[in-house]
Amino acid sequence: MDEELQRIREKKLREMEERLHGGEILTVHPVNADNFRQMLATNPFLVMDFWAEWCGPCRMVAPVIEELSREYAGQVTFAKCNTDENPGIAGGFGISAIPTIILFEHGTVADIVVGAYPKDALKARINKVFHLNE
Repeated sequence: MDEELQRIREKKLREMEERLHGGEILTVHPVNADNFRQMLATNPFLVMDFWAEWCGPCRMVAPVIEELSREYAGQVTFAKCNTDENPGIAGGFGISAIPTIILFEHGTVADIVVGAYPKDALKARINKVFHLNE
């Protein structure tokens, strides 16, 4: 398991370096019904932001998620799922308030954060749940 995790980390790091050298900016991956299961299966540590266009607090969280995606590049994958466009995914997790951020570890829900948390609080949750920076 540790060898597989290391292999995945190295692959992600190579992909990140290719994107950086190619001039692309790291982004938060959009999630929909077509790629949702693949995102869960291929990313050991995944942070998914459930949001909607009309949601003011969601717009406050979006730049925080973008910043964290750059800070955790190569360690944690960040994604966003528009609840209006993907009600089946959101409904599957019983999401009734947004923003809701779900932390997945190896495809399993490890933590759920509801509301617009400040960057430091969200970062502390990520570190604790994924056992990072210990």
